[in-house]
Amino acid sequence: MLLSLSIRDFVIVDELELEFGPGFTVLSGETGAGKSILIDALLLALGERGDADVVREGAARADVTATFRAGAEAAAWLAAHDLGEPEPTGDEALYLRRVVDAAGRGKGYINGRPVPLAQLRELGELLVDVHGQHAHQSLLRAGAQLQMLDEHAGAGALARDVAAAWQALRRAQRARDDARAMAESALAEQDRLRWVVDELTDLAPEPGEWERVQSEHKRLSHAAHLLEGARGAVDALAENDGAAISQLDGVIARIGQLASYDPSLAAIRETLEAARIHADDAARALSQYLDRADLDDARLAAVDARVGALHAAGRKLRCAPDALPQLLEASRRKLQDLAASADIERLEAAVAEATSRFDASAALLSQARIGAAGALEREVTRAMQDLSMAGGRFQVELTAAEPSATGVEKVEFRVAGHAGVAPRALARIASGGELARISLAIAVIAATATPVATLIFDEVDAGIGGAVAETVGRLLRQLGQMRQVLCVTHLPQVAARGDHHLAVSKATAADGRPVSRITRLERKERVEEIARMLGGLELTDTTRKHAREMLVG
Repeated sequence: MLLSLSIRDFVIVDELELEFGPGFTVLSGETGAGKSILIDALLLALGERGDADVVREGAARADVTATFRAGAEAAAWLAAHDLGEPEPTGDEALYLRRVVDAAGRGKGYINGRPVPLAQLRELGELLVDVHGQHAHQSLLRAGAQLQMLDEHAGAGALARDVAAAWQALRRAQRARDDARAMAESALAEQDRLRWVVDELTDLAPEPGEWERVQSEHKRLSHAAHLLEGARGAVDALAENDGAAISQLDGVIARIGQLASYDPSLAAIRETLEAARIHADDAARALSQYLDRADLDDARLAAVDARVGALHAAGRKLRCAPDALPQLLEASRRKLQDLAASADIERLEAAVAEATSRFDASAALLSQARIGAAGALEREVTRAMQDLSMAGGRFQVELTAAEPSATGVEKVEFRVAGHAGVAPRALARIASGGELARISLAIAVIAATATPVATLIFDEVDAGIGGAVAETVGRLLRQLGQMRQVLCVTHLPQVAARGDHHLAVSKATAADGRPVSRITRLERKERVEEIARMLGGLELTDTTRKHAREMLVG
């Protein structure tokens, strides 16, 4: 439900703060005072396109904020788009804001967070439905007509079942079609993969093996050079005449003698002793290395053969030798996947099962739609007779359509405005007044089903008067008992039925520019306004008396 509307520098509104309540609210005023500007401002906040023309002359930007109480659907939408945490009751207030600057650039916000206009419009469709001489009302959309019929039939759950069954069917069909498309190429691919698996299964490459055998091959192929070098190092350190360790022992002895004369040499002697210990450790380690090492020609030949086999396999399969284990595993997996996907019979059976489920769900939905279509036709046709459309009739045309997420038929609302003419599509009605009145009749009848909490009727009474105007007022008040209703009207019969009354007038601001003012009327003021609507600017006791008699409540 709309709670409040804040407008700054919009067209001829300089500053306006309005609060709204439940029930039926009417807006009246002289022609040109700006009655529809309030609706236009609200639509701007709901994502309608706006350009520089909406900015009040001389202002930097127009700024409109609409505050709503979020119902369950809007709260769920906010949560799905991470734009607010809905309360468990679904009554969280939400804020829609739109700013358009003097250059025509605009920004939209939901709960203070910038969003694209598409999201504003998407959320707006869950909050407000506009009826009147505007192309933007939902009843002109085929999808909305189908949704309204389903809601009138109480078939919302059936419609969701059909949509889910359709998605499951499409997934099954895609899986089957993909398998068919790749069936021939899959055979050739399977042959290639089997060859790869056979080649590598015999070779049995292991993860990390290439690095290990390369390292071992390098060590074995240089074994003689390694042994010769290690033996020479041991001889130089400890075995030869004048070996390094023996020479270190002599130097240490001489420095020790000299240290008895000069104590400062003691530190040098300690350094030499440490060097002697390290040299001795190195000589022993080299001796142990020589004890373990040998020239294993047989092992070298085996490792050399393994390196050659891995390298040859990599070249043959166009793969780096170290990646052969991964190639084997990937080829095995893909071979299994291809074998599974090639099971066309299993996939055909899955499609048949999904088709059966969809057909069953769609048949139940079709039955519900057929039953609801007749009831809706009768009720709207009956309402048309009271709305100055004597002899007119309303028709819900269901025709077969290609299966889709919405079922197996399409719907079109068709109307004959009076007797003797063939029904035409609702979207092709030439008269805006007829369209508005039919929309009003449908809205009242379907109000208990539609999830939208706020309905706006902009000049729905254009071209009517007398008893028809009283009927329109009665219908709108009736609708206001179920939904929040806002109506821009010029008829006193409609205005008198409102639960709340806002009067729009035009004044001149301090800067000389025209501005629109909106006043909330109490009963005495309403009498004056309805009397004005009845008799023009010259109010008489008679018109005031008539106005008092017309007021409801």
